[in-house]
Amino acid sequence: MGEVTEAGWGEEEKKIKVGVCVMEKKVLSAPMGQILERLEAFGEFQVIYFGDKVILEDPIESWPICDCLIAFYSTGYPLEKAEAYATLRKPFLVNELVPQHLLHDRRKVYERVELFGIPVPRYALVNREFPYQELDYFIEEEDFVEVHGSRFWKPFVEKPVDGDDHSIMIYYPSSAGGGMKELFRKVGNRSSEFHSEVRRVRREGSYIYEEFMPTGGTDVKVYTVGPEYAHAEARKSPVVDGVVMRNPDGKEVRYPVLLTPNEKQMARDVCIAFRQAVCGFDLLRCEGRSYVCDVNGWSFVKNSYKYYDDAACVLRKMLLDAKAPHLSSTIPPTLPWKVNEPVQPSEGLTRQGSGIIGTFGQSEELRCVIAIIRHGDRTPKQKVKLKVTEEKLLNLMLKYNGGRPRSETKLKSAVELQDLLDATRILVPRTRPGRGSDSEAEDFEHAEKLRQVKAVLEEGGHFSGIYRKVQLKPLKWVRVLKSNGEGEEERPVEALMILKYGGVLTHAGRKQAEELGRYFRNNIYPGEGTGLLRLHSTYRHDLKIYSSDEGRVQMSAAGFAKGLLDLEGPLTPILVSLVSKDSSMLDGLDNASSEMEEAKARLNEIVTFPAKIVHSNGSSECPWMTDGAGLPSNASELLPKLVTLTKKVTEQVRLLAKNEDEELTETNSYDVIPPYDQAKALGKTNIDIDRIAAGLPCGSEGFLLMYARWKKLERDLYNERKERFDITQIPDVYDSCKYDLLHNAHLNLEGLDELFKVSQLLADGVIPNEYGINPKQRLKIGSKLAVCWVKY
Repeated sequence: MGEVTEAGWGEEEKKIKVGVCVMEKKVLSAPMGQILERLEAFGEFQVIYFGDKVILEDPIESWPICDCLIAFYSTGYPLEKAEAYATLRKPFLVNELVPQHLLHDRRKVYERVELFGIPVPRYALVNREFPYQELDYFIEEEDFVEVHGSRFWKPFVEKPVDGDDHSIMIYYPSSAGGGMKELFRKVGNRSSEFHSEVRRVRREGSYIYEEFMPTGGTDVKVYTVGPEYAHAEARKSPVVDGVVMRNPDGKEVRYPVLLTPNEKQMARDVCIAFRQAVCGFDLLRCEGRSYVCDVNGWSFVKNSYKYYDDAACVLRKMLLDAKAPHLSSTIPPTLPWKVNEPVQPSEGLTRQGSGIIGTFGQSEELRCVIAIIRHGDRTPKQKVKLKVTEEKLLNLMLKYNGGRPRSETKLKSAVELQDLLDATRILVPRTRPGRGSDSEAEDFEHAEKLRQVKAVLEEGGHFSGIYRKVQLKPLKWVRVLKSNGEGEEERPVEALMILKYGGVLTHAGRKQAEELGRYFRNNIYPGEGTGLLRLHSTYRHDLKIYSSDEGRVQMSAAGFAKGLLDLEGPLTPILVSLVSKDSSMLDGLDNASSEMEEAKARLNEIVTFPAKIVHSNGSSECPWMTDGAGLPSNASELLPKLVTLTKKVTEQVRLLAKNEDEELTETNSYDVIPPYDQAKALGKTNIDIDRIAAGLPCGSEGFLLMYARWKKLERDLYNERKERFDITQIPDVYDSCKYDLLHNAHLNLEGLDELFKVSQLLADGVIPNEYGINPKQRLKIGSKLAVCWVKY
């Protein structure tokens, strides 16, 4: 017997032998080395490294004999051979070997996770026996896939069932610009690439399709060491821009995060479910809930001395409990390796300098920063309004509003807009009616507007709800017998159709949003280089970006986020990952609709009939209290000038379109608008120099569409037959002037400068007064608009 040491151990063979049967590349990793060195420093263990030659070439009978075994799969590792060794020698397994086979098949991983009641994203399996096998249960449409009747709308995730295949795809909806992002193992400074042209899913193998979970741009990595210990870190998600955030030493930047009690239970369950004491898995935090989306098996945290200490202590207790339960596993007051080790910087979650001393000497802390921004430069918003009585359109309204005769309907999806286009194609007359009587003129105007609706819906060859939408609002109803003859029911007989299109963020608008985000970051968070992760590192720090469902607003929000968080690449992945779209943000407009209509009616009287108006509410001492304050004093004189200049510009655009040898007449302008893909403008960042050099309009508008835009303004601004101005068109005239001055200055439209000055004078007075004709009314409207935003 050898001499017994103070620690109670005899010779070297009395120590617990810990075999490390893993590939040398893994043994040589920094975390493995740090933890095993600490384990040996306790003096209770002898670590035996098998090495690649022994593992790959020698028979298991000649492998070193050990009490405990650390063995896990990596590329080229003979897992079955290690299983045979474990069966032969029966060591204590830190990570059991048989369950590791499950980790190679994502289907089995999800099956196992669900068996233990651990939440996972909603998913479905598509299993193919051979490449490109057609499956009757799998359907793919433009914006969704359907598997066994379960529909997954874009964005959705497509994962190969092979757990070792890291080529994971995310497909984006056409409403966000479409395209696909491919995620992959880090290559240099990249972890993903966006492919704007890819819209169809892969069909050469078997895949898991799952719901995309918006996580605010971060992934949470959880690392267990036994069922009682879990360490979690946040990193920038590859779905955002694919650029790996690294520190000055070239290491990926990560921040420790606090796990909720529920997440700690999930970590314990994952550890037990796969019988892997040392196990890493991916956690998605979405809308207050957490989901496991991948289980990786043996994984260690990098660059955390605190974690290395914890892992060594937990492993020590685990091994002693298994092979020497009679010995105490209490952690000594001073860890053996701490004697000569320099003090490491704190890895806590607190941020130095965040506290300030207030006026009364109390410590204060900034708790919240709220920014409200407006969208950037855009193409002109355009709108077509017409009253419809056609049965096909009224039935369409009932189809999409649940059969409620008094409820309005919004059509935005590809299916809805296609239904409307099909109906409109049938209703548009093949020949134009005459314009003799009043009724014939009204028929002519109605037919022209239907043609415009048809032309706009046909643009681009595919639908993108981010820049086209239709509202149908019932106006009149009658009571009719029910189809079954039992009683009566209401039936709409007239509705107002409103088609809105255009308003797409331009290249200038996108750059404005990004620059504003950068300016905000540099001035509000000076010197802050890793804000995205820090914001997600504790419960108290959070980042939320909300947008209405208007396309230009969504893209401005994504551009702002890109600048704020110093991201790279296209806006579509950033939009889907970081921006929460909420259509209810505009509900306040409905709350104040009657007051706004009242304000517009009063405003119209002031502008068009100034001699008949007696100004109220104001006085010489308080001119701002006067109804319509801010309007130019000669507004009624400027209106005819506005009409004349608009006609002048419209005629020049008509000649440009005609000179381009495109068929165009005064009566068929909406029939011959050629198709173009305005959705491409969503990702457009640079001016098309070639188009400008060729004397064409900026972007993808074309002279015909440009003419249609100006012709509509001319027609709607002043009704010559009724001799009536429509002042609600003033902002739209100003809009078009500003757009063409900024983006189409090379066309040298005579009179455009003067038209801009006149329209600006009128718009600066009209636009503010549309939200209240005096301060009292503005306060009432403003309070109704703002009340719906309090929830944010």
